[in-house]
Amino acid sequence: MPTPFPGMDPFLEQAGVWEEFHTRLIVAIADELGPRLRPRYRVSVEQRAYLAVDAPPELVGKPDVLIIAPAAPPLATLPATASTPPTAGARALVAELPMPGEVVERFLEVRDVATSHVITVIELLSRSNKLAGDGRWQYERRRLAVLASATHLVEIDLLRAGTPMPMRLPPGSGPEDYRIVVSRAWDRPKAEVFLFGLRERIPDLALPLVRGDAEPRVALNDLVHAVYERAGFDLVVAYDEDLRPPADARDQAWIRQVVAGSAAGP
Repeated sequence: MPTPFPGMDPFLEQAGVWEEFHTRLIVAIADELGPRLRPRYRVSVEQRAYLAVDAPPELVGKPDVLIIAPAAPPLATLPATASTPPTAGARALVAELPMPGEVVERFLEVRDVATSHVITVIELLSRSNKLAGDGRWQYERRRLAVLASATHLVEIDLLRAGTPMPMRLPPGSGPEDYRIVVSRAWDRPKAEVFLFGLRERIPDLALPLVRGDAEPRVALNDLVHAVYERAGFDLVVAYDEDLRPPADARDQAWIRQVVAGSAAGP
């Protein structure tokens, strides 16, 4: 079944769903572009891995990374040993320390086949990129490295959670739910930015290549909807759960209508 939403489905942000959607959409974009760009260019699925500590649970639904046992009722003190004499007034408690976990993020590179130069990097933001912590720091470092190079950057943000990537927007442009940035190396620091909301279709984007080459258009809305149907996300997305992060009152009412209309059928 298709998604009930005209553009991005906000319920795809649910934990356990977004990770699969992210991977499938990255591959779908590569599969769409590959045949159109050959033989001059090749699109490859790349990945980077790093260690990071979990973000706060209210943001990503994960358990606390630092949990200290409550003072009441008190934990039993640990038995003293010959090497660790008891200290007057001190009591050993049991705590959980922040532990790093491996984060793997996938992205796309468009390379010139003849030179192997990376012409364009395509990033689909993950929650770890937008939430405060190690993941965002790692991503912003990479983003700055690309912006300082001769490589174009396409940055797709289909997440309502977290803080958008830094950029200076024109006065009055206002916040929106989603954004797509197309940064052509020869136009920097200026970039093309598409801001769009829950009720809108995801706009097409033009993929920058070597100057003078035609920029193929990517129908991102069609790709997102095709991925949703092929993956059967309607079978796993919990539309009866509260949307996180919550929408404003008007959008929330509209979302309920969309979901109810889908449940009622044609």
